[in-house]
Amino acid sequence: MVVRRAPLVAWYEQHGRHDLPWRATRDRWAVLTSEVMLHQTQVARVERAWPEFLSRFPTPAAMAAAGPAAVIRAWDRLGYPRRARHLHDAAVVVATTGWPDDLRTLPGVGRYTAAAVRAQADDADVPAIDVNIRRVVQRVVGTRLTERAAEDAMVRVGAPLRGRDRLLALMDVGALVCRARDPKCGACPLRRRCATRGPLPGEGTRRQGAFRGSFRERRGRVMAVLRAGPIPTTDLDPEALASLVADGLAVVRGGQARLPD
Repeated sequence: MVVRRAPLVAWYEQHGRHDLPWRATRDRWAVLTSEVMLHQTQVARVERAWPEFLSRFPTPAAMAAAGPAAVIRAWDRLGYPRRARHLHDAAVVVATTGWPDDLRTLPGVGRYTAAAVRAQADDADVPAIDVNIRRVVQRVVGTRLTERAAEDAMVRVGAPLRGRDRLLALMDVGALVCRARDPKCGACPLRRRCATRGPLPGEGTRRQGAFRGSFRERRGRVMAVLRAGPIPTTDLDPEALASLVADGLAVVRGGQARLPD
């Protein structure tokens, strides 16, 4: 007797991104680090940066002991360095008091990240909605959904997969097939169940503003200088420096700006 597997199961086994380095581990800290890096950064860039970064900070205790300046320097050009500061602050909490029951109490960890870490590290059967998964389930259902409705739809759309495999399979469908632009509907394992077979009516692609000439670029220039060592505040963009100080990414003492201790 031949048992037919569900299309999503077969597709994920054959086409899933199983070679991504963080998918080879079930260590909570390693998974959390990958999720923080992946937020607002392309997978290819994280794939290059994650192994070395994790080797420098293999545990929460190692990162806590290194201090925020070392973490910010190691973050280098992954962008949005506030994530590095949050990750360090989370490491301090875990190193001091252990992993909390609710991961959302950690600095910088929201609803999606907490659920994604539990699903990947603990194989907890919890739904987690990122940009890719939201796009997939909304297109399959045929309407825009609230966060909780999208989580419920994820469980239905991802069946019979559960936990870790459901999360990663739907994430990969969104990244590789059900893309924001130019979806490959003919190759989608969910096409027979899909209400739209493509973008929702009126669905647009949000684009981040241009980096060149932006305030983000100005902040980035100041961060690049601070990574090299202390510098007089008079040599820096005052608005960009002030925003970095407010985010805990820089400190000013005696007219000198530097990375936080």
